[in-house]
Amino acid sequence: MKILHVISDLCLAHGGPSKLAPEMCRALARRGHEVSLYTTNFDVDGVLDVPLDKPVMDGGVTTRYFAVSRPRRWKFSRPLGEAIRNEVRNFDIVHIHNLYLFHTWVTAHYCRKNGIPYLISPHGCLDPFIRLRSRMKKAVYNWLIEKRNLDFAAAIHYAAQFEMDLAHEALSIRAPGGVVPYVVELQEYLNLPQRGTFRSRFPEVGENLILLFLSRINFKKGLDLLARSFGLIARQRNDVRLVIAGPDNEGYGRQVRQWLAEEGVLKYTVFTGMLTGVDKLAAFADADLFVLPSYTENFGIAIIEAMACGLPVVISNRVNIWQEVGKAGVVVDCDADKLAEVLLKMLDDSEGRKKLGAMGKRLVEELFPWEKVADQMIKLYQKSIAGN
Repeated sequence: MKILHVISDLCLAHGGPSKLAPEMCRALARRGHEVSLYTTNFDVDGVLDVPLDKPVMDGGVTTRYFAVSRPRRWKFSRPLGEAIRNEVRNFDIVHIHNLYLFHTWVTAHYCRKNGIPYLISPHGCLDPFIRLRSRMKKAVYNWLIEKRNLDFAAAIHYAAQFEMDLAHEALSIRAPGGVVPYVVELQEYLNLPQRGTFRSRFPEVGENLILLFLSRINFKKGLDLLARSFGLIARQRNDVRLVIAGPDNEGYGRQVRQWLAEEGVLKYTVFTGMLTGVDKLAAFADADLFVLPSYTENFGIAIIEAMACGLPVVISNRVNIWQEVGKAGVVVDCDADKLAEVLLKMLDDSEGRKKLGAMGKRLVEELFPWEKVADQMIKLYQKSIAGN
């Protein structure tokens, strides 16, 4: 098959989709398909340093970057629109990532015009918690544009059954839904940095136990719950440090610091900024527990990364893959007292943490290897083409 993926940008500070889409493309290419990825050069503080005049080859995937322009909030790109208009008919199927952006509208439009089947991955945008944000603007946009894009898709791709249950029937989407988890390139997590590497870079952590939050600093991540629960933990033991690792694109970190200060634990918290590559792996290697108490989470790639590194995880039951993770991790309600209770119990049980970490690693190897996931996605593509 000739497959085209389209996403607004590959800025890692925007979270999971910018990492997951290229990994999915590489997995499909390894299965012998001709895969292209179209995106823009958008970056949080400007533009990415990428070539606009020639494609980039990566793992068998042809990636093309197009210049972004105003309105930047919509990730508008005239060159991207022109390329889609002129070239979309050359592909057997098109996979669109995210909603409410220019690339979704222009790609779906020209796919329909040329009779090319397309899938849409909402990446959590249809979750009820997210739909409450800017509700009136989204309602108007849905009525004018997005509902048509969804209804006439060959399929809506969800990363978990729980995500589809929350969104698909509730919104009366006419297109069929399909559940395929995302690819995790497990080889990235086989050789971790030597323990102590992260602590040497951030000496303020000392020899204390580390609670690791690694994700965007964002309103949906449950950081208010984490601040309150860490306050409860710190009042019972003083040998724990909270590490908050992630980009703060929206200035939400100021509110998080205020919550921590109110709990009297800001001095026991280390903000590292965004960690990538070896630095991220070093954080996983040195941490004692990974925690993500999100109010909503489409997939949670950092959870799978932590488990692949053998790090035990504690997540909320609002993470869409909580049922899968619950087989080898701990799942709690979005409640600060319950979260603190679970974390304290696990901090007291080093052998239990090791056992849980080993179980998590085996679970990731079983459920999320690229070979298995890529084959599931190919079947969804074939079904979409046949029924278009």
